[in-house]
Amino acid sequence: MSTYLFRLGRWSFGHRRTVLGVWLLLAALAVVLGTVSGGKTNDSFTIPGTESQQTADLLKRTMPALAGGQTQLVFAAPAGGKITDAGPKGGVEAALAQVRGVPQVASAADPYPAGISPDGQLALVTVQWTEQPADVKDASLDDLQQAVLPARQAGVQTEYSGSVFPGWRLVPSELPEVIGLVVAFLVLLVTFGSLVAAGLPILTAILGVAVTLMTVTALAAVTNIASTSTTVAVMLGLSCGIDYGLFILFRHRNQVLRGMPLEDSAALAVGTAGGSVVFAALTVIIALCGMAVVGIPFLTVMGLAGAGAVLMALLIAITLLPALLGFAGTRITSFVSTRLRPGHHEQVAKTSAAESPHTLGARWARFVVRHRVWVALSGVGLLVLLAVPAFSMELGLPSSASQPTSKTQRKAYDLISEHFGPGFNGPLLVVTETGVPSAAVQGLATTLAGQPDVAVALPLAANPQVAIVQVVPKSGPNDPATAGLVHGLRDNRAAIEASVGGAQVLIGGTTASNIDVSQKLSDALPVFLVVVVGLAFVLLTLAFRTILVPIKSIVGFLLSVTAAFGAQVAMFQWGWGRRIFDITPTETISFLPLIMLAIIFGLSSDYEVFVVSRIKEDFTLNGDARAAVENGTARSARVVTAAALIMFSIFVAFMFTSDPIIKAIGFSFATGVFLDAFVVRLTVVPAVMAIIGAKIWYHPDWFARYVPDPDIEGTRLEEHLGLVHEEPARSR
Repeated sequence: MSTYLFRLGRWSFGHRRTVLGVWLLLAALAVVLGTVSGGKTNDSFTIPGTESQQTADLLKRTMPALAGGQTQLVFAAPAGGKITDAGPKGGVEAALAQVRGVPQVASAADPYPAGISPDGQLALVTVQWTEQPADVKDASLDDLQQAVLPARQAGVQTEYSGSVFPGWRLVPSELPEVIGLVVAFLVLLVTFGSLVAAGLPILTAILGVAVTLMTVTALAAVTNIASTSTTVAVMLGLSCGIDYGLFILFRHRNQVLRGMPLEDSAALAVGTAGGSVVFAALTVIIALCGMAVVGIPFLTVMGLAGAGAVLMALLIAITLLPALLGFAGTRITSFVSTRLRPGHHEQVAKTSAAESPHTLGARWARFVVRHRVWVALSGVGLLVLLAVPAFSMELGLPSSASQPTSKTQRKAYDLISEHFGPGFNGPLLVVTETGVPSAAVQGLATTLAGQPDVAVALPLAANPQVAIVQVVPKSGPNDPATAGLVHGLRDNRAAIEASVGGAQVLIGGTTASNIDVSQKLSDALPVFLVVVVGLAFVLLTLAFRTILVPIKSIVGFLLSVTAAFGAQVAMFQWGWGRRIFDITPTETISFLPLIMLAIIFGLSSDYEVFVVSRIKEDFTLNGDARAAVENGTARSARVVTAAALIMFSIFVAFMFTSDPIIKAIGFSFATGVFLDAFVVRLTVVPAVMAIIGAKIWYHPDWFARYVPDPDIEGTRLEEHLGLVHEEPARSR
């Protein structure tokens, strides 16, 4: 493989204008498609194979008027007044008269008197839309805001919640990307000491993200794509794009500083470091595509969007980057010089290129190897300690209660909980699959009202095909008691069906759907982990031609990701980060463990490949296992540190948003990357490899005969080019 990459790098360097032109053409085409398509992301999704989805499909066929999105309008009386007073009541009724005329609105119930809270201070109105949330137009939501003005003019506080409401769409902020890019540039500037060298990886990463986002936008016009999919794609596109460019550029710049011609150096950098990049990217892509095994379309799309971003970063790194190196020429060795420390950056770069034993990375590597047992035990102990809270993880999809108190949906949630009860924020729907007499519907409601943890059960609608009873729990949407109620109703289905003459019933609604999603994700996690880890094990075994190295990599990943889970639970579920992150403690997002397993496993494999490939390269040349650990770790420490800091800063930047889901994702990814890179790959892994010694590279004789050697470290390529002359040393 290294030979093919070498040729590709040389060709891209020599035909740089053609390569640049092709990529600019692809970018322009993606922008045109994304703009013309008019695609928009949304947070509407289906969960095939669940009872809640069967309920939604049944309603869509038999009672379309109730199959669309819903908005809950909350009208709160002025302080000291009642919502039934003449002034507030007149404002609410005038507002509802206008709401019923808003395009795409199917109905808006009159809250007087059934929708009035027991204390008379709140009116709750359900606005039914004719379309699914994703298909409700922004113009209709704008008209809804205008329609409720009479209520506000009467002094009535008006808030929104539900599956669709004004401001429900997540509008991505450019601030996290800007912060991440600025920090990444500063890290690269310190790493390279050159403005040109620091700018190239960022330039290529931005191009890759732009192409990916425009492609995703175009696809959003023909299929549902969750807004978090673009967030994940941007996170991975920027972090992987910068890191892959960094690894190849770092190798190239060091070779140039040692006197290698520019074209030879660029080609060799792609052939050696590029091999590690290819295997690292493939591992990430496999992990992301593995999300499809869960069977939830929006997660499959999220994984594919992230995989597309990583694939784009890979292709740009091995084609466009060497072309840009041709344009940059010797400017990558033009160093920044400051008055305080003139010549410092150039001296540091040349010391690194010469692989001096006096660098900080070399000193760290010697420390780890010398104190390998103590270092390994300390690192593992720290990870185990951080992992303890993970065993208290509770999964769920956040409700409006997890939003900042400034958001309208959080205000609506709090008002409903205070004046009606928390269960009114997440009612359940019990639906018969055939039409039943009105008396039987009332009997069904009576039976349901007698169930534990049910506050209210009232007939909602009926026709010759279906009957619907709305069940309001005593507990909130994310309370474990509500999940227990859903499972209890389903387990007690026979008794419930007996109350309607044996007609089959389904339990659904948004709250039941969220419970089903969490359950399905929990059930899928073990399968997903086995599939992804199994495929990655095969890939890493092929890359390093040994079994112990992949096993060590997987164990290290499990330690780091469990520790990251523990930190997330402590901060976001237990509430230790309530003031730091301005969040409300809530359960762990149900899909977070799955995407963390996919992404952190892929990224951890990146660092594993980059560190261990340099160790293997040294061991192949010199045969001294512990010296190879020391030398390989020293050579990779600077670039892996820079790469990890860049990924860490990009993920941290995404915590500067108001959305608690994005905050939790950013924190979890940042913690996982930090622990995996610095605690596992640069500390525990070298220590363990130094303890095991040469046995870490053992493989049976048949393995060498039947398993091809991809030569990801490029040793055979360098031998072919006459760049390696070291004699092997004694193994130990």
